[in-house]
Amino acid sequence: MRFHSRELLYFDAVRRAGSIREAARSLNVASSAVNRKILQIEEEIGMPLFERHAAGVSLTAAGEALARHAIHVLQDLERTESELEGLRGGTRGSVSVAAVEAVCLSPLPEVIRALHRRAPRIEVEVQSLGSKAIPAALADGRADVGIAFDLASGDGLKQVFAARAALGAVMSPEHPLAERETVTLSDCAEWPMVRAGSNLSMARRIEDLMARSGLNRPAAVTTDSIVLMQQLAMRPPYVAFQAAFGLETLARDGALVFVPLRAGGDLSIGFGVYMREGRALPTAVDLFLQQLTQTLTAMPALRG
Repeated sequence: MRFHSRELLYFDAVRRAGSIREAARSLNVASSAVNRKILQIEEEIGMPLFERHAAGVSLTAAGEALARHAIHVLQDLERTESELEGLRGGTRGSVSVAAVEAVCLSPLPEVIRALHRRAPRIEVEVQSLGSKAIPAALADGRADVGIAFDLASGDGLKQVFAARAALGAVMSPEHPLAERETVTLSDCAEWPMVRAGSNLSMARRIEDLMARSGLNRPAAVTTDSIVLMQQLAMRPPYVAFQAAFGLETLARDGALVFVPLRAGGDLSIGFGVYMREGRALPTAVDLFLQQLTQTLTAMPALRG
């Protein structure tokens, strides 16, 4: 079987979109041309790649196998194009990032700005995802770089930066607990608590700590949105729980105070930058990773 780049591009576009019509729109070609190309590949393979249904299409087992091949080939093609562009004297390309919401607040804006000062023609695409969803985004090619809490290497992931961030209570400077050097969960339980939803990695850590402390106080608010947690924490008497990360601007402006939680053992959460194992990096992705790791290494909120 011989698959040319156009065939793999059409197949990958349908895989990503879950629809022949949406894939055709992204490729700026007719739906009939995309459908014809998929049928040609299926005829050569001798089995269907997609299950067709009213809502669109989904991969068959054969489609899953071809998808793994297509992801590797197309990412290698991107790297080659990037290298050729470098030989022409320019730095162009794109990088797709899947990051937890806290990173999108800080330091990702600063990283992107520094990258564009160095290479203004690099296009950056950012998806805000929960940590649990990031390995899949790396595996299926939706993201080149993943930035997440509490993930480990393995299962096709390579960790290229690792650190830990302290967990603590976040509140308004006007809150009665704001002047303390540390607080316990019992201290915080006297006030309306804003706790992380199950999609956020810190939720399990706080729940375990509540159980060990013998506390059974319901949260006033439970949410997966870091932004909402911070907005509520700015308004007394709410107390939220977050990592000492993504709060730099609000803390510097005096809008929020981070007070470390005090309890037995290490009250921190793992943090890392990830990519697909075995991936050869295009220039644009490599430059982004260099700037990202340089910025993260200099952040006081992270420790090795």
